[in-house]
Order: sequence, then C-alpha cells, then structure tokens
Amino acid sequence: MPNKTRSTFQKRQKELARQARRKEKEAKRQEQAAAPDDAVADASDPTEDPDLAGIKLGPQPRIYDEEDGEQTA
Repeated sequence: MPNKTRSTFQKRQKELARQARRKEKEAKRQEQAAAPDDAVADASDPTEDPDLAGIKLGPQPRIYDEEDGEQTA
C-alpha cells in the first residue's frame, strides 16, 4: 500500500502539467488570433504572388563569389 500514495501524487503532478500546457496553448492561440497576420496585410495586391515578390526578369545576381566562396549579399 505505500506505493499507492506515490503513484497518486505523480498522477496529480502529471495532470497539473497537462493543464498548464493546455492553458499555454490556448493563450498562444488567442494571441495569434488577435495579432494581424503578415500574409493578410500583404494580400492588398492580389495580382502579385508573394513567392515571386522582389524577383526580376532575367539572370539573378550571384549569392556567392566564385573565387572566394564567400557571400556577397
């Protein structure tokens, strides 16, 4: 019988940890719902694809220098 109280205490601690995580997740969900989404703010121009924003036609500038192997941008 002495093990019975230990397991009950551990179960209670586990349940308290679950409740705390649940509250944190709920708070995070509410915070995200209240904050304006960046994607929604950029959606004011429906003709521009957000994946292609800032890309110009033609050859793109090189990211790495061929001789040094270092980033230039």
